[in-house]
Amino acid sequence: MTPRALILTVAARAIYPLMLLVSAWILLRGHNEPGGGFIGGMVAVSATAMLAVAHGADVAMGRMPGGAMRLATAGVLLSLISGLPALFLGLPYMTHLWGTLPLGFTDVDVSTVLLFDIGVFAAVWGALGGVCASAIAIDEAVR
Repeated sequence: MTPRALILTVAARAIYPLMLLVSAWILLRGHNEPGGGFIGGMVAVSATAMLAVAHGADVAMGRMPGGAMRLATAGVLLSLISGLPALFLGLPYMTHLWGTLPLGFTDVDVSTVLLFDIGVFAAVWGALGGVCASAIAIDEAVR
């Protein structure tokens, strides 16, 4: 078994979910501005890397929704699909559309940009989180 720092092991339990909440906030805050999905995904990758160092690569990979490969694949597909609604309206592919969803007590702004950014978020987290956890697993195997 790989020796681990006790303080990191204990702190990671609280910090990991907090980092994922921050990454989701960055995603949602930035979806109408450049970089929300990518930067949010990078924060999620950092959370995965920290968890892999603190608890092992298997634990970190197990916490990624669906696993690294499926998460990355789903993200790429969602980003590609986000451009399709424009084609049905006779607009060029990846022309993003905005609308309002009335909920009765409030209105929520929705857009295909949000779908694109969620896809980028998932692709970044799945691909780079998987690479980080795999690299940490190699280091664990060497020890």
